[in-house]
Amino acid sequence: MTEALDATARAQTVTPGLLRILGISFGLAVIVGSTLGIGILRTPGLVAAQLGNRSAILTVWIVGGLYTLLGSVCLTELGTMLPRAGGYYVYARRAFGDTVGFAVGWTDWLTYCAVLGYVSIGIGEFTALLVPSLAGAVTAIAVAVLLGFVALQWMGVRVSGGFQEVATALKFVAFLALIAACFAAAPGHAPAFDAGAALPSGPTLVGVIVALQSVVITYGGWQSALYFSEEDRDPARNLPRSMIGGEIAVIGVYLLVNLALLAVLPVPVLAGSTLPAADAAQIILGVRGAQTITLLSLISLPPLLNAIMMIGTRILFAMGRDGLLWSRTAAVNAGGTPGVATLVTTAVAIGLIVTGTFQRLVAMASFLLAANYSVCCLALVVLRRREPGLARPFRAWGYPWSAGIVLAGAAVFLVGVLAGDTANGVAALALLAVGLAGRAAFARRA
Repeated sequence: MTEALDATARAQTVTPGLLRILGISFGLAVIVGSTLGIGILRTPGLVAAQLGNRSAILTVWIVGGLYTLLGSVCLTELGTMLPRAGGYYVYARRAFGDTVGFAVGWTDWLTYCAVLGYVSIGIGEFTALLVPSLAGAVTAIAVAVLLGFVALQWMGVRVSGGFQEVATALKFVAFLALIAACFAAAPGHAPAFDAGAALPSGPTLVGVIVALQSVVITYGGWQSALYFSEEDRDPARNLPRSMIGGEIAVIGVYLLVNLALLAVLPVPVLAGSTLPAADAAQIILGVRGAQTITLLSLISLPPLLNAIMMIGTRILFAMGRDGLLWSRTAAVNAGGTPGVATLVTTAVAIGLIVTGTFQRLVAMASFLLAANYSVCCLALVVLRRREPGLARPFRAWGYPWSAGIVLAGAAVFLVGVLAGDTANGVAALALLAVGLAGRAAFARRA
């Protein structure tokens, strides 16, 4: 018995586990950093085109934010109840077993790999817009940036977490500066518009649904802190504050951005714009406006890329530790970074970038994210019934009504995504089947 304990102690010395060194500042930074971004610079125009009037536009952004906040409250219960790395995978496995847990973890990880490719390419494209001579090097820039973030991760969680906090603060300030500039310039900069522009006479049911779907997608990223609960110094205390506080901060910024855009752009102009933030900046700053928004978009991406890479590696780490994947992916370096998981995640992301297949995976991402979210909402209900005695430092407000609303919304969103893009929904299911087949082969060998 003593020899076994000594062997365990030696193994823990050689292969340290995740470090419990993160706090509420990181939790807030990872949520704001992975949510606030390019989406809010584009989506207001689409929402305005569907609704056609100021009150309806603001109402949909508020309703979408409150729904997301309710989802945050519900999943925070799971995060504090099961404070382990891996996020959605952990809750699905606890509620439904290894097969469903693997299905959620596999598709969640692939989605984050695809987003890594998408964001890296975005950094390359925005860099090329600012420096036209680099237009032919977008892919090389994307790969170089991704490798740079691997180096950052390798320095340890303290360094990568600190970067997340600083980069997110910079992004937050940049968005506030855009908002302030719009409000300051609004009185004398309202552009002329075509009074006969085609707009809905009033919000229709279809228009409201499309607008809400777009808004909820733009709030994507609110769940990010869940993946780091095992590394939080006090998850029972910090996770609720991070999840709820971070989401409230994002809702506030999104409302301010919409109000700022409406102060500069009449609703018909906003509705006809594919990038309303750029149109508003051009009105305020002239020819420098487009460059300003390009720079703001570029500033918004590094904290997103850092957060996505950290999340993806935690999913792989958790699955490896639980024996559902190669056990080496659970290896952690002295700085608290899952090293092998980081390398595997990066290699897959680079492969997706070089081949361009990340674009297809990104197209499937909405379905996969909606499906995994639906499973986790259901996991909350299942675990409440099956394990009522399990410690829950935070309990979802208004349960079971809150969980019912969140679950119904998740189901409607999933059906909407599948109906709106059936081909990619079916392709996502095929990708899931490939993963499950691989898992079965791995299990037989083990």
